[in-house]
Amino acid sequence: MSERLHKMLARAGLGSRREVERWIAQGWVTVNGRVARPGEQAGPEDEIAVQGRPVSIRAPEAQVVAYHKPEGEVTARKDPEGRPTVFEHLPKLRQGRWVSIGRLDLNTSGLLLFTTDGELAHRLMHPSGGVEREYAVRVLGAVEPGVLERLCQGVELEDGPARFDAIRDAGGSGANHWYHVLLREGRNREVRRLWNAEGITVSRLIRVRYGPVALGTGLRLGRWRALEPGEMQALYAAAGLAAPRRNAPRMARPPRTRRAPRK
Repeated sequence: MSERLHKMLARAGLGSRREVERWIAQGWVTVNGRVARPGEQAGPEDEIAVQGRPVSIRAPEAQVVAYHKPEGEVTARKDPEGRPTVFEHLPKLRQGRWVSIGRLDLNTSGLLLFTTDGELAHRLMHPSGGVEREYAVRVLGAVEPGVLERLCQGVELEDGPARFDAIRDAGGSGANHWYHVLLREGRNREVRRLWNAEGITVSRLIRVRYGPVALGTGLRLGRWRALEPGEMQALYAAAGLAAPRRNAPRMARPPRTRRAPRK
């Protein structure tokens, strides 16, 4: 059965839908020796190659890991400035490659999810999915009640209106105060920009939950873990997809919590 080429390659773990669509637009993908066109369909009988290298379109067993990102790491496969990247610290795969579900900026720490299932990543990141992201935010100074009300009602940013779905006071002392905020979209630096729009400085930002998966207290900075079966079921349900039978990672190393190597 034929289907859209970019969807097929994403499901096979070669990249996210957006990445694959870019490869096709740049002429990197061929079908039966011919350069593929955007929107083209293909099937199991077709010979597909990316930059001249034949690829298997049989999807590997879906895997998802949670990673506790430290500050100072970039969410990219390579960094032109030579900074450490989150991908350097993930377990090696025998088949497919890791696709990040969302991003965190350089100065934000916390939960990052990675999967070999490009369709899962696409569904969880797409704005239409409305998947919750929860952040712990430390701000400097007192915050007036009116500020919190406006942040939930909506403020105007340079790329359009935005708001928090909820804000919960998490306490604090002195000049620092903590809040937990909920968002249902993943615009660039949106949490910081919302607070900054009200003249509030964010001194620390940690993502503590993505959809049904929480960071928790057991996963230390720079370490990863494979999701539990119940978490896999809940994550796929949040994406509107049928969950795989199990999350048994086929990795080059045992799927246990590991310390990330440091340069």
